[in-house]
Amino acid sequence: MLKIFKAIALSAAFLTLFNFNSFSQAKPAFWDDIQAIKQYDRIYAPPKNPILFIGSSSIRLWVDFTKTFKDYTVLNRGIGGAVTADVDRYLEDIVFPYHPKQLIIYVGENDLINATSGDEVFASFKKLYTNIRAKLPVVPIVYIAIKASPSRVQYLAKGIKANQLVQQFLKGEKNTVFLNIYKPMFDQKGKMQPKLFKEDMLHMNATGYAIWNKLLIPYLLKK
Repeated sequence: MLKIFKAIALSAAFLTLFNFNSFSQAKPAFWDDIQAIKQYDRIYAPPKNPILFIGSSSIRLWVDFTKTFKDYTVLNRGIGGAVTADVDRYLEDIVFPYHPKQLIIYVGENDLINATSGDEVFASFKKLYTNIRAKLPVVPIVYIAIKASPSRVQYLAKGIKANQLVQQFLKGEKNTVFLNIYKPMFDQKGKMQPKLFKEDMLHMNATGYAIWNKLLIPYLLKK
């Protein structure tokens, strides 16, 4: 009888370990990041009805974010490395609970790496947009165009195409702005400017963000 109990206990322990490992392996990308955000929100209450910034690392790493937008009620929920599908997956966690009065979105640049075309990047954006509008039908949205990064010059054509498609689509949508930061980041000769980027030639420095700030601030809601 003792051997039977030991066998049952061993089997139960194995199943528990198996289920835990299976869950760990099955966790979607950025699951831990999202749980950390939710835990942070439990400790420090987020502002009510903020201007919510979402997207990838260009959002998360926004230089002097609090200082730049000190006259606005803002909240940064960018996820470094995220593609559009990642942001879409976590709308119930990092968008809807905050009841934002405005959404600022920068996402799609990371999609360019594996996407077959700019059309595919646009399709992912359209799905994200549709899912946002299902619960936030009239909230103003500012979509920041995909920038050209010196370290990703091989993806420029896909980025240009995606921007064109998103811009065209948003022209037919209410309460939306396509913020074209693409061309303003080039010099007068139409060349990319490494001085706007950190050493990795992907993430912007304060000089790069200054361009974004100048273009974005006129569209932000104060009330």
